[in-house]
Amino acid sequence: MRNSSGRTSPYTIGQPPAPIIAGSGGPDQSGGPAGTRREVVSWEAGRDAAGAGCCREGTPVVTRPRVYITRRIPQEALHIVARHCDFEVWDRDEPVDPAVLAEKIREVDGLLTLLTDAVTEDLLARARRLRVIAQMAVGYDNIDVEAATRRGIVVTNTPGVLTESTADLAFALLLAAAGQLPQAERNLREGPWTTWGPMEFTGQDVHGAVLGIIGLGRIGAAVARRAAGFGMQVIYYSRSRKLDLEAALGCRYVDLPTLLGEADFVSIHCPLTPETHHLIGEPELRRMKPTAVLINTARGAIVDEAALVRALREGWIWAAGLDVYHREPLPADHPLLGLERVVALPHIGSASIRTRTRMACLAAENLVAVLTGQRPPTPVNWTDPAP
Repeated sequence: MRNSSGRTSPYTIGQPPAPIIAGSGGPDQSGGPAGTRREVVSWEAGRDAAGAGCCREGTPVVTRPRVYITRRIPQEALHIVARHCDFEVWDRDEPVDPAVLAEKIREVDGLLTLLTDAVTEDLLARARRLRVIAQMAVGYDNIDVEAATRRGIVVTNTPGVLTESTADLAFALLLAAAGQLPQAERNLREGPWTTWGPMEFTGQDVHGAVLGIIGLGRIGAAVARRAAGFGMQVIYYSRSRKLDLEAALGCRYVDLPTLLGEADFVSIHCPLTPETHHLIGEPELRRMKPTAVLINTARGAIVDEAALVRALREGWIWAAGLDVYHREPLPADHPLLGLERVVALPHIGSASIRTRTRMACLAAENLVAVLTGQRPPTPVNWTDPAP
């Protein structure tokens, strides 16, 4: 496609952004030998994506904010950024190299980050002009928000848009772990399918069971609504009572020990804070029913994984469905992956096309808002200027 400058853009609507290849007609800013593959989309590519920011030779160029995007994101979000900013995109499937991010942060006004990017105080100390970190996630425990705030850097996240897809995933994990569905599917694929056995692949009933929700925020409430459709009784524990949700959802507030003792399924939806780190450890797991199933789609460090492994091996609880872990990516030899009654997913709670696109677009809108002097839609540490 051609942009308003008449030059061919490396972007095609609806397609992933194409990297600039040195020696292939695109500018080489890699600093490497001629003909080597760049790992990021160039600043020029960022301008061309919007068909703007270019001018005739001899015409003064208005400096636009520079943005570094730490992973390939949907085209719709790139166009939001490109209307106002020049940008680079890390062009590999794995997370951006920390050494690369340490260099890029020196020269940009904005970052668009993921949970896999460690934005530490040491990294922020290298930033010369950074004004905003737009996180494409609800959680932001990978970012030192206090250090950013001290430096006047706005941090934003993407709440709300992933509520329903994450609740879907949590309930899918609940059903899969309760019914031993992955084990049955694996048996069928690996064969041989011998015959029907009276107690083969039997699991725990969901209908009429008690669901205990830890953290009745947006996602926790969405899970409670799904539970109602299965005729489940819902109890919850949260930092504060949610009287409006109790009335709307028919759920009951209890303290944590009561929840753990009564629930057939325990689903975690609270944020990771110093207070919730290892909230579920050996004492809590021992308090649960031996037929109980633990679901965690929040943050891995809320659960003491060593205690969870022991609980499953020794039969303190029946099964677990997990989408998050203390260390991500989870090593292939982690003990959890060797346990039969663990359904383990690679942190895909928001992984629908629509949701991920909405998350990327909201992150882009947050980023652009700050860089154009506006209040971002979903700030983490925004302070309104004095009148």
